[in-house]
Amino acid sequence: MLYFVATPIGNLKDISLRALEVLNSVDIIACEDTRNSLKLLNHYNISKRLIAYHKYNENNSSNGIISLLKEGKNIAVISDSGMPVISDPGYVLIKELKQNNLEYTVIPGANAGLSALILSGLSAERFSFVGFLPDDKKEKEKLLNEVKDYHSTLIFYVAPHDVVKTIKELYEVFGKRRAVLVNEITKLYEKTFEFELADNVEYEPKGEYVLVVEGCGFDKNNDTANMTIEEHLKYYINLGISKPDAIKTVAKERGIHKNEVYQIAINL
Repeated sequence: MLYFVATPIGNLKDISLRALEVLNSVDIIACEDTRNSLKLLNHYNISKRLIAYHKYNENNSSNGIISLLKEGKNIAVISDSGMPVISDPGYVLIKELKQNNLEYTVIPGANAGLSALILSGLSAERFSFVGFLPDDKKEKEKLLNEVKDYHSTLIFYVAPHDVVKTIKELYEVFGKRRAVLVNEITKLYEKTFEFELADNVEYEPKGEYVLVVEGCGFDKNNDTANMTIEEHLKYYINLGISKPDAIKTVAKERGIHKNEVYQIAINL
């Protein structure tokens, strides 16, 4: 069995009893950075064989992990912090596991994006996780233009040296919106900076940041902000828009998956 195990995002106490149980029971632990992971493992007196599994060796390491599983080894995969796969290595391995019909499961735990969303004070009713923006300028512009009309709160991961640049890029595409920058989550000096994308933000360029940005506002003239999904669908259908197009439009405006809207639409 392979386990994707969530680890603390700051405070070492934020680890589940089940995670500790699994880390103590497996034969091998695959780490994003063995040096960083040793801080956690040593803190809990866990001594296991460690192997490197990071974005620079993900393909080769995935093949090695598959071979070890076929030999009967139990393996845990951890990242430097938080949940593996989510803006961290792991997806390549999942594809290999499925192709080889090998079992895997997840041991849930801390997540920086969700924690920052709650700390931000922005709406958590609907949210979209964007993660790190692409380095390529065209890919970045394409992604930002895709999400700019989402009504859900947007969650971005930002490296400390990219904070000012990222805020500027968001402002150029999104315009004036409320935002909250969150840093040192769960640590002693946890901080939140509330501002608008047009503002100059003073911050300490240290540690990873989560940037939470409010979604695009509904058209107040149509008053869809206070509508249920069913009412929102009926609104567009009554305007003469086909049901499939209404489903797409409502999903886009609310920043939710089409399937969620479709399940409601089939009863109309």
